Amino acid sequence: MHSPALAQLDTDTLPDIVTNENRASAGTLTGGVLELDLEARTGVWRPEKSDGPGLVVHAFAEEGGSPRIPAPLVRVPEGTELRIRIRNRIADMPLVVHGLHTRPGEVGDTLQIPPAGEREVRFQAGAPGTYFYWATTTGAPTTVERVSDEAQLGGAFIVDPRGGSVAEDRVFVIGIWLDPDDRREEARFGDAKVRRAAVVNGLSWPHTERFRYAVRDSIRWRWINASDRPHPMHLHGSYFLVESRGDAVRDTIYQEEERRLGVTETMQAGGTFTLLWVPERPGNWLFHCHTLAHMSPEFRPGSAAPAEGRHTKNHALGGMAGLVLGVEVLPSTTAEPVVPPPVRRHVRLVAAVDPGRYGTEPGYGFLLDEGGVTPAYPGRPGPPLVLTRGEPVQITVVNRLPEPTSVHWHGIELESYFDGVADWSGMPERLAPAIAPGDSFVVQMTPPRTGTFIYHTHFDELRQLTSGMYGALIVLEPGQSFDPRTDRVLLLSNDGPAPVPNLLLNGKQAPELELEIGTTYRLRLISIAAHGARVVSLSAGDDPVSWRAIAKDGADLPPAQRLAKPARQLIGVGETYDFEYTPEAPGTLRLEVRQRGELVLAGIIKIAR
Repeated sequence: MHSPALAQLDTDTLPDIVTNENRASAGTLTGGVLELDLEARTGVWRPEKSDGPGLVVHAFAEEGGSPRIPAPLVRVPEGTELRIRIRNRIADMPLVVHGLHTRPGEVGDTLQIPPAGEREVRFQAGAPGTYFYWATTTGAPTTVERVSDEAQLGGAFIVDPRGGSVAEDRVFVIGIWLDPDDRREEARFGDAKVRRAAVVNGLSWPHTERFRYAVRDSIRWRWINASDRPHPMHLHGSYFLVESRGDAVRDTIYQEEERRLGVTETMQAGGTFTLLWVPERPGNWLFHCHTLAHMSPEFRPGSAAPAEGRHTKNHALGGMAGLVLGVEVLPSTTAEPVVPPPVRRHVRLVAAVDPGRYGTEPGYGFLLDEGGVTPAYPGRPGPPLVLTRGEPVQITVVNRLPEPTSVHWHGIELESYFDGVADWSGMPERLAPAIAPGDSFVVQMTPPRTGTFIYHTHFDELRQLTSGMYGALIVLEPGQSFDPRTDRVLLLSNDGPAPVPNLLLNGKQAPELELEIGTTYRLRLISIAAHGARVVSLSAGDDPVSWRAIAKDGADLPPAQRLAKPARQLIGVGETYDFEYTPEAPGTLRLEVRQRGELVLAGIIKIAR
């Protein structure tokens, strides 16, 4: 629901909404008591600063101050008493406020405030963790149901441990604004066809805050998804430790032995997580949502058509938008210059066209050329690229497309210049270019760990990636060889750049696999679809079979998590999971992929004796 009255407001009379970097807590903390006066107001928000339109939305403000997106940060030590008064200054609309209560708490603990009314609440902070508070003018029971005007009514609520020093960190709140005139089209055209502002702390790339750290700095980030949809957040070039996961009212802080590594972490709507990472390599890096519509410029607010020229002069500044942060890591002043080791293997990866794959539109994809017979046209997905841990490899990416491209080595720890983001990867004095048609780019890397990774385009992603420019990247131990009989890749992707593309598994809408009883298989589950968090399951009849989780994003899981469990896994875009599975009886298994409970792909696995 979009308030018609909002469209009638004179924007010249409305206050400007300022963006909030979440650096300092709102209110006044004295003698163990935080006092804070908040008010909900209507104002004009510019998520692209002067580069984009002003959007009329509701936002919270400290009394007497400007409205802020995200809402004012509430941050207190454990044991603090909070006394918060909220006034509803949104014309003619009731306000329901969630999350101003002791943690952990209950989802339904709310404050009801009529138009022009006010309420005061007092409560103890409760358990340490990363939480948030939010509000609705339409009675939405969760953030999933909130609509455009009210979707930025939310802010971080952080409870620090009692006593002792507080580790330096940063707090980020994700928000999504959907054009109310386009949202009705979302069911028809999917997530990628709705005008949106996708923001981190109120701003969209390239206007988001930039960060500068040094090699081996300890970086702790708290992430809050106050939006209506999942966000798979991906870090380039390094792993991070997942320190906690939670939601608005509860947080699970992991013990040191429970923390796992990752390069992509999916937050469901209303979810939170805290990460710790220590950069080992200097250069420019990205942290971004891997949902394509949340990192692409095509559907920004006020845009009447795809961004001017898909292939801008500067891809980093003009070819991305939304939920993207840029990080510059400075080299150590005492480090010795890095001398690349001698290359022991050479690979040619060719980006090529498959004419007519999508009717009148061509498909794109990759061919692997190592001196053998190379197919005439690329398949879908691209061929598995199998590398060896510790072996220096040189990959020459050849562009036979009619347009520029680049390749990102998703999850691989390598030098920034080879990371694959045109006009961004590298150092400020030496940035990697896009690969022009007919040109090539030489990548050097020495994979430091085994695991399941992805290679994919990082250029005009909404079109190139969905058209087929992706494949599995597998790193094995020295002396191992890839055995496709027992090493099975299960790769989720989309069937082209159509408005509502079908989901594919290994390039098929109805896949069939064959396994043998008593044989142990390594199942490498990968999602490089355009959007969505999906549940993949293997079932015999109505009951899931059992598999053993062994790795996430290429990194081995902690021993406590390497357990046999029902074969059911939520996976977001850019995530990989490895499982061991041994069929125990002949028959037929059903492979299902569901999104929001709806079946979106079904396949058959035949178990032979």
